[in-house]
Amino acid sequence: MALRACGLIIYRRLQSGSSSSKIGDNIEYLLLQTSYGTHHWTPPKGHVDPGEDDLQTALRETQEEAGLNSNQFTLIEGFKKELQYIVRSKPKTVIYWLAEMNDYNTEIKLSDEHQAFRWLKLEEACRCARYKEMQAAFRDVHQFLCSKA
Repeated sequence: MALRACGLIIYRRLQSGSSSSKIGDNIEYLLLQTSYGTHHWTPPKGHVDPGEDDLQTALRETQEEAGLNSNQFTLIEGFKKELQYIVRSKPKTVIYWLAEMNDYNTEIKLSDEHQAFRWLKLEEACRCARYKEMQAAFRDVHQFLCSKA
C-alpha cells in the first residue's frame, strides 16, 4: 500500500520599506527540521488519519508540528502540488497546499518531532530541502506567486 501524507507550504512576505523590489525577493518559506532520522528539513506535513480528508490532514499536521491554527494563515486558491517518491522501497504521495501567514511575526511552536525551524528565501529553502521533488515544489510555488503579482 502506498504511503500518503499531506501538508502546507507556508510563506510570509518580508516587511520591506521598499516597494521597488520584486515580489520574489520578499518571500520566505517555513521549513522545519526533524528531530529524527537524518534531521531533514521539510514543510509541516504528516500521514492521513482514518476518516480525515487530505486538507484536514494538512491543517492538523500544521497545527501539531508548527503550532499554527488555520486562522493564522490564508490558504491560497489555485495551488496544490502532489509529490511522488520512494521511501524505504515503498511509493509515497505527499500533497501540499499553499498558505500565506496573516501576521509576519506569528510565533512558531515546534512539536517533539522537530528540533528547529527557519524562514528562508527560495534558494536557501531549496538548499535545505535537499530532495529534488521538494526543491521543484518550492520553485513551482515561487513561480506561481510571482506570476500573480
